[in-house]
Amino acid sequence: MVLLDLAIYAQRVAFYAVPVLWRPHRMHHADLEFDVTTGVRFHPVEIALSMLIKSAVVVALGAPAVAMLVFEVLLNATSMFSHGNVRLPGWADRILRCVVVTPEMHRVHHSVLRRETDSNFGFNLPWWDRLFRAANPAGRAAQWSGAGKGGAGKRARGPSNGAPRMRPRERRPRSRPEPVRATASGPP
Repeated sequence: MVLLDLAIYAQRVAFYAVPVLWRPHRMHHADLEFDVTTGVRFHPVEIALSMLIKSAVVVALGAPAVAMLVFEVLLNATSMFSHGNVRLPGWADRILRCVVVTPEMHRVHHSVLRRETDSNFGFNLPWWDRLFRAANPAGRAAQWSGAGKGGAGKRARGPSNGAPRMRPRERRPRSRPEPVRATASGPP
């Protein structure tokens, strides 16, 4: 099951590195709130690709099909936990993050800052980020997740117009013309 988790970790990294794979995955990052539903919000194309990858790994390893079933249950449970809008006591978070990705660890990954989005990819085992030097233990997630501002799960909305946020490289240029506004005396 550890090798299946490594395969999913590699898949997640690929979904950020390859633009055609990022497009379906960004649905997961478009959520304006960081909560348990974020952990199960994936595009159907991503779900299908993920199942194909996991099935290929199970076949390549010669693992029984029940191993994939158990892995899926564990993966979904840890995904919902790591995306949960809960704050663990500091001592509990420090202990748990040795064996599982905690919400505080993964919240950094949902930042609007690209360098933070491209870190802390795991949502099951925390070891891969450390091994591949993608771990960002603190980041600036508190600024983006609304920590200390009334809720552990709130994030910045991204563009000031309230539209779902996109990764910085995909934002539209700021040089677009301002919209024409009607005045009290009528259109311009």
